[in-house]
Amino acid sequence: MTEERQYVYAIIGTDREVRFGPIGIGNGNNEVYTVVQDGIGAVVSDSAILQYPVTRANTMAHQKVMETVMEQYPMLPVRFGTVSEGLGPIREKLLTDRGRELADVLAYMQDKVELGAKVIWKDLKPVFEEIATKNTDIIRLRDRLVKRRGGAQRDQVRLGEMVKKALEAWKAEKEKSILATFEGLWVERKLNNRFGDQMITNAAFLVKKEKEKAFDLAVEQVADQYAGKMALKYVGPIPPCNFVEIVVKW
Repeated sequence: MTEERQYVYAIIGTDREVRFGPIGIGNGNNEVYTVVQDGIGAVVSDSAILQYPVTRANTMAHQKVMETVMEQYPMLPVRFGTVSEGLGPIREKLLTDRGRELADVLAYMQDKVELGAKVIWKDLKPVFEEIATKNTDIIRLRDRLVKRRGGAQRDQVRLGEMVKKALEAWKAEKEKSILATFEGLWVERKLNNRFGDQMITNAAFLVKKEKEKAFDLAVEQVADQYAGKMALKYVGPIPPCNFVEIVVKW
């Protein structure tokens, strides 16, 4: 294990060298192993190059290693594309200089997992109909445009913006109602960007392992409550990338 460069995937707590198999990033089925210093281990594989493009193959390889590692150890994800020019910088600048920081974060993450939930509303047509019949300003402008057989383009644009704003308000209210089901079950929560009109929420939760089953039941409750109206994608445990990312400056 004396290659000039090493790709770094994660940090774990260990006082021994561990091998995870030939699952590393790149085309050579590179062996993934640990570099250990004072009870902290960097999960790495030898690398022939210094920079990795953000491709599906590379990001999936990075993710696969993290998922393999977390099956055995609490872990801290390292930012994608982190490559060291040798083992020395890993031991000195990462594991030694930042050892106390890494140990503290590992201790915090010891009993926790990340869970994710995405909610997609299947049919927005009834929602748009509700918006069009209950919002007074939208009704007035719509009726005026109908009388004028379309009206000015600026009014058409304004109507579109009003409907979009009303939809966002509806989604925010629905998201709040759904997320309320999980109150008291998470330590940290992150609401990620929603994509498209139909996505209601894209949330990540940091949950104590002792509450994971209760969280599962809360997800089932949401699924039952909105059965037929929404699609729910529930994932986890997964690497806690939404809550910790180790950034290394050599």
